Amino acid sequence: MEGNERQTTLRFLAEPADVNFGGKVHGGAVMKWIDLAAYACGAQWSGKYCITAYAGGIRFVEPIYVGNMIEVKAKVLYTGRTSMHIGIEVRAGDPKETERYLKTHCLVIMVAVDANGKSTPIPQWEPQTEEDIKLRESAIRLMEMRKKIGEEMESYVHEA
Repeated sequence: MEGNERQTTLRFLAEPADVNFGGKVHGGAVMKWIDLAAYACGAQWSGKYCITAYAGGIRFVEPIYVGNMIEVKAKVLYTGRTSMHIGIEVRAGDPKETERYLKTHCLVIMVAVDANGKSTPIPQWEPQTEEDIKLRESAIRLMEMRKKIGEEMESYVHEA
C-alpha cells in the first residue's frame, strides 16, 4: 500500500556474470543493484511507476566478491511533490556468516510518473524520529549542493 513502506532490502548472491577484469564485482553491476532497490523503494512508497532522475555521491568503499551475500538497503529520506530522495547502502559478506560490511553507498532520486510518463504527486513523508529529521535535513542540504554543482556543470554542457 502506498505511503506505508518507506524502506526495502534486496538480498541475493553476487554471480560470476557480475565479475570485472580484476576478479571483483563490476561497479556497473553494483549501480544496477542500486537502481533496482531505489525503484522498488520508490514504487512501494508512492504506489506508482518511478523513474530515476538522479544518482549521485556513489562511494565504493570496499570491493565485493563473486559469491558474497549482497544486501541493498533503500530508504526514503525526503519527499518532494513528485520525487523521493532515497538513501542506499550496499553491504556484502560471506553467505555462511551473518555479518555484512558496508561496500557502497549513495543517494538516488526517483520520480513517480503516470501512464503518460508525466510526473505525478506522491504521498508525503514526515520524519517521526530525531534520526529521521537529521536524514531529511541532510537530503535537503544535498539538494542545495546539487543545484550549485549543476550551475557549475553548465559550462561543460553544449547544446547541439
